[in-house]
Amino acid sequence: MRRITHWIDGVKSESTTERWGKVFNPATGQVQAEIPFATDAEIEQTIAVARRAAASWGSASLSARTEVMFSFRHLVHARRDEIASIITAEHGKVHADALGEISRGLENIEFACGLGSHLKGGFSSQVSNGVDVSSLRQPVGVVAGITPFNFPVMVPLWMTANALACGNAMILKPSEKDPSAALLLAELLAEAGLPAGVFNVLQGDGGTVGALLEHPGIDAVSFVGSTPIATSIYSRATAAGKRAQALGGAKNHMVVLPDADLDVAADAAVSAAYGSAGERCMAVSVVVAVGEIADPLVAAIAERMAKLVIGPGDDPASEMGPLITAEHRDKVASYVAGASAEGATVVVDGRDHTFTGDAAEGFFIGTSLIDNVAPGMKVYDEEIFGPVLSVARCDTYAEAIELVNANQYGNGVAIFTRDGGAARQFTFDVTCGMVGVNVPIPVPVATYSFGGWKDSLFGDAHMYGPAGIDFYTRAKVVTTRWPDPATSEVDLGFPKTR
Repeated sequence: MRRITHWIDGVKSESTTERWGKVFNPATGQVQAEIPFATDAEIEQTIAVARRAAASWGSASLSARTEVMFSFRHLVHARRDEIASIITAEHGKVHADALGEISRGLENIEFACGLGSHLKGGFSSQVSNGVDVSSLRQPVGVVAGITPFNFPVMVPLWMTANALACGNAMILKPSEKDPSAALLLAELLAEAGLPAGVFNVLQGDGGTVGALLEHPGIDAVSFVGSTPIATSIYSRATAAGKRAQALGGAKNHMVVLPDADLDVAADAAVSAAYGSAGERCMAVSVVVAVGEIADPLVAAIAERMAKLVIGPGDDPASEMGPLITAEHRDKVASYVAGASAEGATVVVDGRDHTFTGDAAEGFFIGTSLIDNVAPGMKVYDEEIFGPVLSVARCDTYAEAIELVNANQYGNGVAIFTRDGGAARQFTFDVTCGMVGVNVPIPVPVATYSFGGWKDSLFGDAHMYGPAGIDFYTRAKVVTTRWPDPATSEVDLGFPKTR
């Protein structure tokens, strides 16, 4: 049985732990590897290594750091098919989805390559007689990144690219469900010239996370995951005096107005709801059909669902793969099972989809479509994180806005319409952090930043882009005076600016 390792101080590190977890192949249900849950000694060692490395890396020249990031970008791009295959083997998503994830991660490396511009400070001369003021940004120190199973490369790169470019050392704790891609990223960073100890991968579970949150050697924490865990992460990290950003869950709505192009809206709904088996925090989970478009839209979505090919992620014919674990598959199925009793209409029941061969033992489920959902129903209120699309019906635009804004989450939202005025007003009316106009999954490009509102984000800092630069650095202001010795005098008053 293959055993996963840590990556500590620039090399693979075999664990001495007695606690091990299992890494499954979701397409077959078979155990393919064992993963160590870090010991206290391994955690202490990793933090000590990172702290030593942070001191020298943080003082390295911007050109030296930029050179590493450019080399890293080249290596990730060159080996993207290999990385995608690792993602597919452990996560289950189809190869095309895995490649798309890597492409979005590459955007973040490319953004970080511009750190010479991102870290430019300010300067004001002669703010007072002989006094100049300048500002600069310096690394925070050692950063812990805690990442989810659904994007084992993209989300680590959301954090890693900016954190390292800004001069920090990093400890990445990937999901224990699909940890191998993180180790390959570590190898590529080392090949790119990153000094040993600057980037480390520590395998583990919730106990490992707790140790990182409480350890005084960790200066900042970045997290992406579910809202309950994000709440806990943020509270514990900030209570321990650390800078923290914790991105939580979502219930993303796609509002379809009566004038929308029916085919475009139906295509978008199917793609955004069932891509990557719905295991995306930006997946569309609720279509809000406004007015008379509801019936034809539901029919068009159901028609497209029937043509989807569900199978192993390494099969080129597959459009959707399995879910990450058997437990999660069963939980997703429970929402469909209970929908009718809550008053909803199950139009397509994914539990009826049959699988044969090795897939029969895998963690597969078919796609589901549930109509006439409303607040108060479990299928509407909770984040399902699977291939289940709900349809809520509203008579007017105002009702649709009220529905969306009343939801506890505020991650992403989209509107489909041909009316520019309505679309523009929607961007002002809706209380979500990321908005799409005829774009179902409005994940910002790397030159902007990712983050929701309400229970989708804890802390003020959004992820990657300019907000990422700010999060992984601390501002410092320097006031300088070079007085003429002949004018020096004792002055106990408040410093003068005139």
